[in-house]
Amino acid sequence: MENRNGQCHCGAVAFAVTGPVREVIYCHCGQCRKQSGHFVAATACGDDQLSVSGAQNLTWYAASESARRGFCKTCGSHLFWKANGSGATSIMAGSFQKPSGLRSGHHIHVADKGDYYEIADGLPQFAQR
Repeated sequence: MENRNGQCHCGAVAFAVTGPVREVIYCHCGQCRKQSGHFVAATACGDDQLSVSGAQNLTWYAASESARRGFCKTCGSHLFWKANGSGATSIMAGSFQKPSGLRSGHHIHVADKGDYYEIADGLPQFAQR
């Protein structure tokens, strides 16, 4: 069985994932760019595969009517994204310890990407989601 661990920058929130995860999706929507400072790279797993320690240091922000983002309230690290009513949680790829075993998948919302960079990695690109 695959096991992966990660944490926020200060270590106040840590997590473990048991089992497979989705490939990393790169989101270029304006909301992701504004909240992260660039585009977001995230994988995902079923909620039953994810355990979080230090949850008292995790705060959730209603980023839209349909989803929320989980941050460490101590250091501000962006850790999770969750669609309302979903049984899965997206996890920021950079928060995993190495070796992560993560694999790149594709880019979404490229029609809304920042004007200061190009996407040249050869991965599939989708204008929307």
